[in-house]
Amino acid sequence: MELNRTLDNTSDSTCTIGNFKKEFYPVIYLIIFVWGALGNGFSIYVFLKTYKKSTSVNVFMLNLAISDFLFISTLPFRADYYFRGSDWRFGDLACKIMSYSLYVNMYTSIYFLTVLSVVRFLATVHPFQLLHTTSIRGAWILCGIIWVFIMASSAVLLKRGYEKNNDILLCLELSSLKLTRLKIMNHIALVVGFLLPFFTLNICYLLIMRVLLKAKIPESGQRASHRKALTTIIIALLTFLLCFLPYHILRTLHLVWWSPGSCGELQKATVITLALAAANSCFNPFLYYFAGENFKDRLRAIFRKALVQTSKAKCSLPFRT
Repeated sequence: MELNRTLDNTSDSTCTIGNFKKEFYPVIYLIIFVWGALGNGFSIYVFLKTYKKSTSVNVFMLNLAISDFLFISTLPFRADYYFRGSDWRFGDLACKIMSYSLYVNMYTSIYFLTVLSVVRFLATVHPFQLLHTTSIRGAWILCGIIWVFIMASSAVLLKRGYEKNNDILLCLELSSLKLTRLKIMNHIALVVGFLLPFFTLNICYLLIMRVLLKAKIPESGQRASHRKALTTIIIALLTFLLCFLPYHILRTLHLVWWSPGSCGELQKATVITLALAAANSCFNPFLYYFAGENFKDRLRAIFRKALVQTSKAKCSLPFRT
């Protein structure tokens, strides 16, 4: 839900938060863009290149990477907006998409990470039953449900575009007139979009630790499966703790204490946590590499093939004197 606009309110000219955002956001967003575009773009390539040998886990990871890549593509526009001192130059529709994409990415990421952790956990407890219940088709259906649910619930953000303020166009701002409504939206998003998945993730972590501490795993295949499950949940938890938890805490506190013209360290903190929330796209490629089904092997195979082709191309060059 679009709460970034209230967090980014800069209507008070005496407030230095505008200067802070102008210096902070462009640099951070461009760093996230380069890192995230390379990591997620290449991950999508690997998943699609080896799709015939894919699993339900990789289907969830592919959808997570697509969500990240779509959001990453909007960051140069955000960086340009703040670099110009909060002056939008790309039209009303693009302005609506900026806020919409942020929250669609955030909550699809949260749900895809949670589903991945639950599937990994169930694979350690009921591997044979899970094998029959989690097909590629079933994984795509669940991904579709998540996409439709998040996109539909965030559709309210597409109703409001840029606002004119003298000679500039404000895109990521919202007046205090909608504050009561924003508080309600925040509480719903906080519970359904964050707390419910976060508690589910913690339960999975505790239960899988219990299973690993009690069970004796003689087979190397089972050990690898349990290790991937634990790695998936740990990376997901770290992403929640570093990216999503600070943002949701500061966003809620800001909406409770915010008033027109307010300015202070809390506003700067919300700016930083919003950047951390956007940075979640940079951490997911580590999940694919360390916990994806045969992702490492497929990545090495692609590199080996590329090196072989490069070597053949060099050898086929005509000899010149």
